[in-house]
Amino acid sequence: MTMGANTSSKPPALDENEDVNFDHFEILRAIGKGSFGKVCIVQKNDTKKMYAMKYMNKQKCVERNEVRNVFKELQIMQGLEHPFLVNLWYSFQDEEDMFMVVDLLLGGDLRYHLQQNVRFQEDTVKLFICELAMALDYLQSQRIIHRDMKPDNILLDEHGHVHITDFNIAAMLPRETSITTVAGTKPYMAPEMFNSRREAGYSFAVDWWSLGVTAYELLRGRRPYHIRASTSSKEIVHMFETAIVTYPSAWSQEMVSLIKKLLEPNPDQRFSHLSDVQNFPSMNDMNWDAVLQKRLMPGFIPNKGRLNCDPTFELEEMILESKPLHKKKKRLAKKEKEMRKCDSSQTCLLQEHLESVQKEFIIFNREK
Repeated sequence: MTMGANTSSKPPALDENEDVNFDHFEILRAIGKGSFGKVCIVQKNDTKKMYAMKYMNKQKCVERNEVRNVFKELQIMQGLEHPFLVNLWYSFQDEEDMFMVVDLLLGGDLRYHLQQNVRFQEDTVKLFICELAMALDYLQSQRIIHRDMKPDNILLDEHGHVHITDFNIAAMLPRETSITTVAGTKPYMAPEMFNSRREAGYSFAVDWWSLGVTAYELLRGRRPYHIRASTSSKEIVHMFETAIVTYPSAWSQEMVSLIKKLLEPNPDQRFSHLSDVQNFPSMNDMNWDAVLQKRLMPGFIPNKGRLNCDPTFELEEMILESKPLHKKKKRLAKKEKEMRKCDSSQTCLLQEHLESVQKEFIIFNREK
């Protein structure tokens, strides 16, 4: 069942110079909620290509003070393109929402598969590490630290290749500096992020630590350190100093030594470049061109017959959503009328904020 935004029999001809906007897409179904807001599957009317469309209510954004973050995420994503990232194709806005149209990946995220009790085989995890190392190396070349590498933010395409998503807390790192602001998800954060002598800061190597934690978790179904969101920084520091990470005897020596190089507490000795992984003895049989071109097939292929995500979202969107996407046209017309009689100072202040979002928003079209 589709939410027919465009019910006319034939789509209007698209003007070449016209900016891409909401009307250029057919909404197929709602699939989830992310840090950017809600997500649905859409099809572009002219090319019939399918994408994921993330949209976020501007008023909510202003109220939660998230506008800067969204703009930064958009700015970062507009400068990136790589086979193992979730790439941005279009960004646009209307009075109500900001939209990001990105690669559609229907294989589900790795957290979903872990929760389904999938245990990933070593050769699959080895390929994941290669693919993700290429993506991290590319991000590094663009001076971007992701800061939130974890199974939740790694999506599979239908063939089982990995793609990094969610640049919501990513940071741009000017040359030869390090960052001191702490951000991330505790169980995946590198030891140097908890350093009490913060002036030292941290750099790209934090993403490679998170890759190590993720690889361990994919193989074992639990993480190397028992850290929770509620664990205090002091406890975490103590844990890094005292806890001994155990590796199951069934794991190959090559895999154990590779993960140890990623889970190296000292960032200067940690693997943190593609070349580190490429020059590693157990990787000398790896065809890196084939990795980049997705010619190597992962051992785990997501279930083709069903959407690899929680089906409750669609119901929520249809039943509980106070502002469903498919009723947008009517709503905006009504709002337009109400806005003409803007009186209370509260409404006016909000209006001012919304207008500045409208002005500063960066429209993007990868095809141009």
